[in-house]
Amino acid sequence: MTGSELRQLFLDFFTERGHTVIASASLVPHGDPTLLFTTAGMVQFKPYFLGLQKPPNVRLVSCQKSFRTTDVDSVGDSSHLTFFEMLGNFSIGDYFKAEAIEWAWEFVTESLGLASDRLWASVYLDDDEAFGLWEAVGVPAARILRFGDKDNFWGPAGNSGPCGPCSELHYDLGVEMGCGKPTCGPNCECGRFVEIWNLVFTQYDQKPDGSRILLPRPNIDTGMGLERTAAVVQGKTTVYETDLFSGLINLVATTAGVRYGDSAETDRALRIVVEHARGTSFLVADGVLPTNEGRGYVLRRILRRASLFGRRVGLARPFLSEVVEEVIREMEQPYPELPKNRQLILDVVVAEEKRFMSTLETGVGIVDDLVESAVAAGKDCLAGEDVFRLYDTYGFPRELTAEVAKERGLGIDVEGFEAALERQREVARASHAFHSGTDLSSAFSGVEATAFEGYDTLSTKSTVVALQQDGARVEMAGEGAEVDIILASSPFYGEMGGQVGDWGRLSSSDGEVEVRGSSRTAGGVIVHSGRVMLGQIAAGDSVVAQVEEGRRTDVARNHTATHLLQAGLRAVLGAQVSQRGSLVEPDRFRFDFSWMGGVEEELVREVEQWVNEKIRANLPVASYTTSYDQAVQDGAIALFDEKYGDNVRVVRIGEAAVSTELCGGTHVTATGQIGLFLIVSEGSVGTGLRRIEGVTGRSAEALVALRTRTLDSISGQLGATRDDVSQRVADVLSELEAARRRATALERRLSSASVESLAREATQVMGVPVVAARVNGLSVPVLREMGDSLRKLVGDSVIVLASVEQNRPSFLVMVSPALTSRGLHAGEIAKRAARITGGGGGGKPTMAQAGGKDASKVDDALVEARRAIEEQLNARANG
Repeated sequence: MTGSELRQLFLDFFTERGHTVIASASLVPHGDPTLLFTTAGMVQFKPYFLGLQKPPNVRLVSCQKSFRTTDVDSVGDSSHLTFFEMLGNFSIGDYFKAEAIEWAWEFVTESLGLASDRLWASVYLDDDEAFGLWEAVGVPAARILRFGDKDNFWGPAGNSGPCGPCSELHYDLGVEMGCGKPTCGPNCECGRFVEIWNLVFTQYDQKPDGSRILLPRPNIDTGMGLERTAAVVQGKTTVYETDLFSGLINLVATTAGVRYGDSAETDRALRIVVEHARGTSFLVADGVLPTNEGRGYVLRRILRRASLFGRRVGLARPFLSEVVEEVIREMEQPYPELPKNRQLILDVVVAEEKRFMSTLETGVGIVDDLVESAVAAGKDCLAGEDVFRLYDTYGFPRELTAEVAKERGLGIDVEGFEAALERQREVARASHAFHSGTDLSSAFSGVEATAFEGYDTLSTKSTVVALQQDGARVEMAGEGAEVDIILASSPFYGEMGGQVGDWGRLSSSDGEVEVRGSSRTAGGVIVHSGRVMLGQIAAGDSVVAQVEEGRRTDVARNHTATHLLQAGLRAVLGAQVSQRGSLVEPDRFRFDFSWMGGVEEELVREVEQWVNEKIRANLPVASYTTSYDQAVQDGAIALFDEKYGDNVRVVRIGEAAVSTELCGGTHVTATGQIGLFLIVSEGSVGTGLRRIEGVTGRSAEALVALRTRTLDSISGQLGATRDDVSQRVADVLSELEAARRRATALERRLSSASVESLAREATQVMGVPVVAARVNGLSVPVLREMGDSLRKLVGDSVIVLASVEQNRPSFLVMVSPALTSRGLHAGEIAKRAARITGGGGGGKPTMAQAGGKDASKVDDALVEARRAIEEQLNARANG
């Protein structure tokens, strides 16, 4: 049975038992700020378990792509994975332990054909019910073990959410695979027993503070790792020998000219390459791009780790794109997002791998500098923190750092490295708690979704359903109070999909509330946040909800403009462009999109012109509701990280469908209402990610007026007409550059005239010639030239030059390479001198620069430099 057949068999088994198949959610969790990545099948069902949303069926089944960061460094052994597929069946307040256990046993013994005498079960310490149910299906009591919180209590995905005791099915690989101890059994670390299925009996909702309350109805949340189960079914001892990995491993091995199974070192490298190639493919397909923080950092780390271990088996050229191409080919049927984003995935991998290879060369240079500094300081090893920084930031392996250091007679601080690595692992374990904020969903749990009427009107009569003040539910709030208010129905758009929430007023016979923010919970409740300006507001009050019209219209202009912008980008750059995020405010908009490389200014202006043409055409903007499948068939574009229900709202621009997108936001009714569209900036915000910022309507008019006034001011100062300003500015800049060149030439003549006299003033410090002088008015490049000239005249020496330009001191220190062995370090000398003037700096042992703030203390700084030179020489002499 192949992995694909196992995946489909599981889905079919539970479909036959009344479950609805739910497509895998994105690896980027939607609407759940507690998670860095989707780590389990239940993540997308969390709102159902908490009663915040109504599920399409009380019985659900899925194959969820998942990603866990905790053990990245362990990938390469026989079992650990970052990316994996999790099969799961779920009951939302329907069936519970009996059906879950009966069906699990039926599936593994009958559908998968696993030998019943190889199966063991584990239950929570006091879960007698589960123990009895396993006995009832045929598991002997001797093969049912009890465990505590560590093994048989399933915590929430993140720092809060549904949780409860669990029961696991384990498969015995045989005595020959074990440790031989009499106590060997499930959860033994020897690896003889493989956990293939975890049945979680979700009974509690854990709060961020760790407290737990009973859920309104208990649920079932199960997880069966596809890769691990495939290994058992296929009779393999490791997931990497299954058909899910074997083709990829053969590809990499053949490309590298090695054989899987020849050596433990080669096998580990091949496993790392293919595992991380899978993870990379899915992360990029779900909108994650390489950055230096958060999700992007995780992607960059695994991508570079794969490239690094490819080099270990002889793949010195960029090769990962070939592996990723095979991942896409093998997984395109169950995951259509892979072929859909094929070009983006390949472009990101190629660009990042090339960048890493150049970074590796940089890493070698940094190691050389560290070794040089350590030798100069008389140390016998490199600091563990430095070795770890090379490993973590540049992907520079510890072993290679040790090898370079050994050539100079140095070791590395292994304990310090391991300590730094462990600190990073602790951070990784905590990374499941991505960030947190006010949990309005919990505050207003049990409150029905707000009926949104804002598509058709900006004012409506409604009733106050609930209030919150200072984080607690209240019945009434008086004048001056900051409150969150829930209405039965509302014209206020709650912040969602990148569009900010509406402002406005709530008026009743007893008071008035100024609304300065509106948001939407996962359960569809619109929360109106504001201040009681007059009187009071109370639950049950009848109110008139009035949205601020001018602000809403400005937001609508910008939102419709982002739809036109995406259509324009796809028309000019190509269909591979896709939205990766947006922010729609009344006075501006921001639009992030996928694109490798830069976008030429001419193309940016072409997009801007395209959008303005569509605005002048005054195209109709219409919306309608349909099924998700029908919307996709109609050509509607969906956001990469958005989660959609069965029915969706479609916004279409133009009879010929210039733009068709799934969108719940507010828009103008015709493009002519946008007025004017201007792109203010376009640039990179990460590998494969570009950002456009722009304005429309009133803000665009204000920007044009500002630019016109600025142009008039500049033309007036230059004595030129508007049409001639550009040429006049070019002329002035040319004149300034000519004057700068003349000034530099004069500096050089002055410095040359000073070099011989400065060389004659060289003094001896413990037998080392030292020139420490103040030469005002010289730029740093000229200072360097003067330093080089002095070293030629004086020979092996220390040169310390200080200059003051525009009342800011700068320092240059040069140490002849032959003198570093005597303990002299230019970086430390420069740092101490600059510190006297309130500045800082540093550099290599042979040359360094520094800057200061207080020009009056330059002479004192030169004295300090001499003192530093003497102390360094003394330290080495006495050492």
